[in-house]
Amino acid sequence: MTRSTLLASTGAALVLILSATPVAVIAAPAAASVQTPSVAGLPYDARRGVFTFAAGLDASLPAVVQVTTLGQSRGPSSDGDPKPSQGGSGVIIDAANGIIVTNNHVIENGQKFTVDMTDGRLFDAVLIGADKATDIAVLKIEAKGLSQVQTVDSDTLRTGDLAFAVGYPLGLDQTLTMGVISGLNRSGMGDAIEDYIQTDAAVNSGNSGGPLLDSRGRLIGINTSILSGGMGGGNDGIAFAVPTRIMMFVVDQLRATGEVKRGQIGVALGSLTAERARDLGLNLVRGAVVYDAAPGSSAEQAGLRPGDVITRIQNRPVANAGSVQATVGIARPGAALPVVYLRDGREATATLTVQSPDPAAVRVGRSAAMARGLTFRNSGDGAGAQITVVEGGSAAAAAGVQAGDVVVSAGSTSVADMTALAAALQAAGGAVDLTVMRDGERTTISLPG
Repeated sequence: MTRSTLLASTGAALVLILSATPVAVIAAPAAASVQTPSVAGLPYDARRGVFTFAAGLDASLPAVVQVTTLGQSRGPSSDGDPKPSQGGSGVIIDAANGIIVTNNHVIENGQKFTVDMTDGRLFDAVLIGADKATDIAVLKIEAKGLSQVQTVDSDTLRTGDLAFAVGYPLGLDQTLTMGVISGLNRSGMGDAIEDYIQTDAAVNSGNSGGPLLDSRGRLIGINTSILSGGMGGGNDGIAFAVPTRIMMFVVDQLRATGEVKRGQIGVALGSLTAERARDLGLNLVRGAVVYDAAPGSSAEQAGLRPGDVITRIQNRPVANAGSVQATVGIARPGAALPVVYLRDGREATATLTVQSPDPAAVRVGRSAAMARGLTFRNSGDGAGAQITVVEGGSAAAAAGVQAGDVVVSAGSTSVADMTALAAALQAAGGAVDLTVMRDGERTTISLPG
């Protein structure tokens, strides 16, 4: 499978099968344009005689905008102005202050930003801040007469709820598509903070940053990516949106300080697989396995040990290691996160206190070490240190380090095991070149300080 960053997909349609047997529909006066429920439970416009969700969505559509990013001019130019480099969609969440939410990848590397409204107005926008780990960015425009969407808690969603994607796909004007919530708490698709809403609403290139709405027109997520198995990179009916639970945490921090500060708990995790579950004697395949807890970390203080399987965090089910990362990734330092875990098949509880990040810290545990957003352990063949976890949003993730890489040298120092890599990173202090083996090939990655 391949994952497309700029959205492109195929859609889903709601099919109503009408029985040949007459059914009773609540009638309304012919002159009235009111919606009354049909026997199928769908909104019904009695005056026009059609099923429709228009009344719930109408108020939100003017808040969906087109975002154009202008970057460095390519080729000869007489005026020197930046030229359009990429585009997408966005949604106004605060009309009074002109606050627009979009994707980080829509505005990335831009020099200037413009926003097109549904009423034809065009505004220059200022970038308030962006967060690569969640693919969220915040723009601001100075304008009057704006509309905004109502935002609701994405934790109230259920698989099977109707969902509407709105945006400006493939060069078209504003487009609305419909589907259902296909799944919740999706993760494991990259080194990022992932707890996506999955939907089969049609999403295409240009929909990036646009809203995912419920059937009442309320914001439940920001469309960000698709999963595609086709040769042409098209959508196979699997699209992902950042839920409002994560979006609002990021937006609030970006508006307040222009950046996002996250804490850490100092635990090396892996997703529970069927093979690992058999080794542990468990009859479940959902959870996050503790590989190690760093010395002095919150995880060590909470009593977590290698082999423990976290099944719930902050009263949320844990599907895999990404579920824990997503919860910790939007928790401020000092926050207390209750966890439920299994040890030797028995359930236990603990509380993790989120600690302030220390990018310079190098921690070596019994079976794993942590430094600069990386968790690593001894490689299986006895040569080098294998990367097991890359922290979403870290400098290491941005540099291109991937889980599974085996580091064989750091700078001019050969790396025999995880202890040697930890010592080399601590000695380097600043930027260092890592030589890694990936799929049988040797490559060099520059790791920032």
